[in-house]
Amino acid sequence: MAGAIIIGAGPGIGRSVALRFARAGMPVALISRTTGRISAEVTALGVRTVTCLADAADDDALRTALDHAMDALGPPDAVVYNVALIRPDTIGELGGNALRHAWTVNVGGAITAAAHVLPGMARRGHGTFVVTGGMPEPKPEYVSLSLGKAAVRALVDLLDRQYGPAGAHIATVTVAGPVAPGTPFDPDDIADRYWHLHTQPRSHWQREIIDSGAPESIAGRVRSRPVTAPDQRFA
Repeated sequence: MAGAIIIGAGPGIGRSVALRFARAGMPVALISRTTGRISAEVTALGVRTVTCLADAADDDALRTALDHAMDALGPPDAVVYNVALIRPDTIGELGGNALRHAWTVNVGGAITAAAHVLPGMARRGHGTFVVTGGMPEPKPEYVSLSLGKAAVRALVDLLDRQYGPAGAHIATVTVAGPVAPGTPFDPDDIADRYWHLHTQPRSHWQREIIDSGAPESIAGRVRSRPVTAPDQRFA
């Protein structure tokens, strides 16, 4: 079985998504800035696990980590970009450098990862690329995050337009609240949304699941364009 690559495999959603895919028997590559016990937890489920150190804001390091993961596990069947710089800030509070860094973490790394793995998924005619979203409504006390998550939604739409017709499923899970175990935004429950997207038949592909913390959050925005066979644009 082809593997899954989790970019941003820290505590919370990253850990839960890695464990959810591993429980299905998929080998897992974990990309994060630091090593932790998550690798041991995934390995304990009996699947092959690869750990790669990289900062998602460093394009070269991220591409190197993705190459290492693919060398070890083969072409990925699923890639999850679960990286965000979450901090309160208001209009005018951050300077240009800080805003650019936040954008690079929240959006730029997702673009780098997508450009590195989606052409291969399109050539193969299958694969899932999911970005963790949030802030379904912008909040004035979280300006950089609101802007970043709005950009993520636009990015997913653009990627879907470019690679979706060839068979790559691109989507976002928009988490509408603070993530914590034992709450309506329990990371283990949220992880089921990622698996749901990955296992959807093409005729039911969704481009966005908005997780409002309620069981019915599995509903989302459905992909409106038909899926066609791979073509030479991605050769």
